[in-house]
Amino acid sequence: MDTRQLEYFVAVAEELNFTRAAGRLFTVQSTVSASIRTLEADLGTPLFDRSSKRVALTAAGEALLPEAIAAIEAIDRVRSAAALTRVGIRGRLRVGIFINLEYLDLPGVFGAFHTDHPLVDLQLAASPSGSTGLADDVRRGRIDIAFMGLAPEDLAGFQVQQLAISPMVVILPTNHPLAQRTALGLAEIARERFVDSPVGFGNRIAVERGFAAIGLARSVPTEVADLGQIPQFVAADLGIAIVPELTLRETPGVVAIPLAPPGLHWQLSAICRPTPSPAVSALLQLLAERFGG
Repeated sequence: MDTRQLEYFVAVAEELNFTRAAGRLFTVQSTVSASIRTLEADLGTPLFDRSSKRVALTAAGEALLPEAIAAIEAIDRVRSAAALTRVGIRGRLRVGIFINLEYLDLPGVFGAFHTDHPLVDLQLAASPSGSTGLADDVRRGRIDIAFMGLAPEDLAGFQVQQLAISPMVVILPTNHPLAQRTALGLAEIARERFVDSPVGFGNRIAVERGFAAIGLARSVPTEVADLGQIPQFVAADLGIAIVPELTLRETPGVVAIPLAPPGLHWQLSAICRPTPSPAVSALLQLLAERFGG
């Protein structure tokens, strides 16, 4: 058994498709298939149920997957530790991002990181299912660290570095009947049409929980993945919104009104697995210096 066999196994287990796994690993399907057969022979048990229509993990494959991910990560840490003594941190840092948030200044953050660690290759990617998808990607080892807007109770099992906590505010078109109010309660706006992030995004989860806590539901006919763009859709009279004050951009045609009583907040964090690599640890240290974590 070698590291490459485990990498092939993890790729097939996550893609549930030999062709996609081969493409992800920049190799050919026959190489992946042969490696998996060798691994199965070595372990004495099939890891996948194969049919003409689908590929699925066997019980043995399900049991092996988290151990294989942990083994690959451990070997990466060994290699990184050895390289660190020679040339400094090197390798690959896979980062999950979910929003173009000016507060974070990601180009500035990663520019500073690259200056300090020029041998680390950066790969930044978003998830179509927002913070929930990014958390799952970190948990499964697909990415190394992620920025997200989930609440602390949703982040059990991760190392969490808090970057900011922001109160939520109501965004209304300037011609809305409630636009002159100094504060608004959730019950007063529950019957409105809402613009919000898609299901799975941190903002959507926080707002839904706020309404559920008072026994109410709401309608979200318009979904926008970029929190910073939501006020523009409110200005176009597609509905009202509740967003973190931290994400607000100056937008003509809308007003921001505090929630009353206060208490609905949004947390911005960076998360990783409990045993971060040297590259992840270096990024967490940089974030701590910039955001006081």
